Amino acid sequence: MQISFASRVHGCLMGGALGDAFGYLVEFDDTATIKRRFGPAGLLDLFQAAGPVEFSDDTQLTLYTVDGLAEALEWAQQGVPADPTACLWLAYLRWLRSQGESPVLDSAPVPPLRWIDSQAVLQQQRHPGKACLNSLKTGEMGTLFRPIDPEAKGCGSVMRSAPFGLIGHLEPATVAKMSMNGAALTHGHPVAIQASAGFSWLIHQLAVAQLPLDAAVASMLGYLRELPAEPDLLDRIETAVALGSAERHSPDRQLRGDELCAAVGAGWVADEALAVAVYAVLASSDPAAGPSEHFRAAIRIAANHPGDSDSTASIAGNILGAYYGMAGLPEDWLRVAEAPELIQAMADLLLRSSGLEPAADGARD
Repeated sequence: MQISFASRVHGCLMGGALGDAFGYLVEFDDTATIKRRFGPAGLLDLFQAAGPVEFSDDTQLTLYTVDGLAEALEWAQQGVPADPTACLWLAYLRWLRSQGESPVLDSAPVPPLRWIDSQAVLQQQRHPGKACLNSLKTGEMGTLFRPIDPEAKGCGSVMRSAPFGLIGHLEPATVAKMSMNGAALTHGHPVAIQASAGFSWLIHQLAVAQLPLDAAVASMLGYLRELPAEPDLLDRIETAVALGSAERHSPDRQLRGDELCAAVGAGWVADEALAVAVYAVLASSDPAAGPSEHFRAAIRIAANHPGDSDSTASIAGNILGAYYGMAGLPEDWLRVAEAPELIQAMADLLLRSSGLEPAADGARD
């Protein structure tokens, strides 16, 4: 069945939010605690939540990335050149203020509010990362050549970078460069910058080029090798790809929990977060299973570990949402998801600002 680009855009953003909410339930738990709370198999379904299902700052910042890119594209539609990185910075400053924080510099810009800033769910504090907060609070715009924090390599640069890959008229090299510039606004370490670019490249190959999953992952790996990426990043992604590809037909050998973290990392830093997600989507791929079964299996692997579970599961959700579109997302999870109308509205905003028609209801289902 042909999957429309609009459905892939919606699926990528909604899939990321589902994975984020799933992982957010266990983000601060070790493996023993996860099993004690949810049973020997760990967390299996979103409706196991004791209270309302909520996404974290990962989804908040992903949606603000959408809004920053949309603003730059809107200016371009009007014939006014705009710097996408500057628009992203202004969007992130608006998110910063939504968290009750302000830049320390009086000279820092106070951008005018946009529709997204009126959404109450995005004004709640959902454990925002220190690197994102601290860099934005300086009131200075970080760049590739003058990063605010050259040592920051946390996953906060990666988990918000899927939207770069959802701009259909751009070449993948342009997408990757934009993603690098966006990451450098808060994270200055080359690993964080390159991992973000690799992730955006992967999303572009799935959503725009519409490559099969294995081919898209291979394309990302080729891009990272050609850069060349930092050795730690390249080695970790190569390990994740090799292990995930080898174990997809052997569920009993799939890495879980502490073993997963020992093999590819816990996800607190950028290269580890991308590696965990890549491993999860490859190892859980089963030709005999349907898309939603693949999605569930991948998110369970990506979240049930003692690391940054919401970020690793969010990235895995972005990947499979871009691959399968909305039809690949579990319907029962969608029924309990937080603010799905907001996420769909932001997906439509990105489509409109790119000069494309918003998704019809059928493309969202």
